[in-house]
Amino acid sequence: MQVFFFPNQEYTRLTSPPSPPKLKLSRKCSVCWVWRLGGLRLSDPIASPIKKECTSAHMVEDHASLPNSVLPPSLETSEAVLLPQEEELGSNWSYVAASPAMRDVRKRVGQVANIDVPVLLLGESGTGKEVIARLIHKLSARSHRTFMKVNCAALPIELLESELFGYEAGAFTGANQSKQGKFEVCHKGTILLDEIAEMPIPPQAKLLHVLQDGEFSRLGSATTSKVDVRVLAATNVDIGQAIESRRFRLDLYYRLNAFTIHLPPLRDRKEDMAILLNYFIKTWADRYARPRAQVSTKMLHACLRHSWPGNVRELENFVKLYLVLGDEEQVLNKLGSSSNAATLQVEEVRVPNPADCHDLKSLVRSLKRGAEKEAIILALKQAKGRRKETAQMLKISLRALHYKILQYGIDYPANHFSSEA
Repeated sequence: MQVFFFPNQEYTRLTSPPSPPKLKLSRKCSVCWVWRLGGLRLSDPIASPIKKECTSAHMVEDHASLPNSVLPPSLETSEAVLLPQEEELGSNWSYVAASPAMRDVRKRVGQVANIDVPVLLLGESGTGKEVIARLIHKLSARSHRTFMKVNCAALPIELLESELFGYEAGAFTGANQSKQGKFEVCHKGTILLDEIAEMPIPPQAKLLHVLQDGEFSRLGSATTSKVDVRVLAATNVDIGQAIESRRFRLDLYYRLNAFTIHLPPLRDRKEDMAILLNYFIKTWADRYARPRAQVSTKMLHACLRHSWPGNVRELENFVKLYLVLGDEEQVLNKLGSSSNAATLQVEEVRVPNPADCHDLKSLVRSLKRGAEKEAIILALKQAKGRRKETAQMLKISLRALHYKILQYGIDYPANHFSSEA
């Protein structure tokens, strides 16, 4: 895809046969989206609201096939052309983007990639934090070394510590021989600690020591090991809230927060929609040995209207379903039904009496806790006790929901709900 910025006037021009591309902009249109999109016809409109000011546009196969005389002089300069960014990261991973927000992210990645400081990646689930981590690794001096991802929320505390730091033979029942941890395996490379805010407190202390000195001890060992590892961390949890609730160490946060990159949700960067659709169709059609399905104007508009709570991951799964079913109407109906899914209806929060609080700060904390507890109770009721659905409704992880239920002492008789997840 390429984005051309035109003055507010109309341009229509046909080139010579056999395949004359056509470029047409209305007088109100200031942006035209031009790209190769497999299966689309030249007459298919690409359309608003990709940009609010864009009211109509038609695709051309490739702007390079247009002679310079067709285009305004400003297009002959590189500054006038905004190219999409697609970078291969290896192992079937790619960075694909075109929006200004993701261009800013790419710029920040370029600034920090070759500087050996920890990077904290923040953003909703499915926004592409692992992709950005792999991009940082690729652009760094460690690119020829190991990159490894560890999901801190997927393992219980006992396994997480042994996975990260390794263990000696006899350290625990079943440890018949010593084993390297992920940090040793990633020596001179990069490790991504995904869902870092879900890491239990004990391993956090060891991780802090690794970040400070590059040293740690295997489980069951009396000696220390030294490693040189670039640490990247990612989370979709509110770090400030995790620190306040004492689930995350403040000193560890300061160590990880040397450089922070915020990834915007897909709903805030709709300019990426068309190029992501094209990329996923091309990628998964080849892997599934399916024909590359067309993206109609109707589908593009439906995707632009959808809020995508699951972000890019949800869009990718939508494309997979489309390729498997091969039925546009069916997948659009599913997309519409998910858009109309029940959302949390929050009732009025009871404000505590200021006379009962010592100061404004304690009043705010009391109000926040009360609102949080009420929201969880209400969400549990609306989800009929299904905790997975409740967590999705509240946009927090299932582990965080379990913690808050215990924290606030939320307990209901089983007959309050039809089922419990």
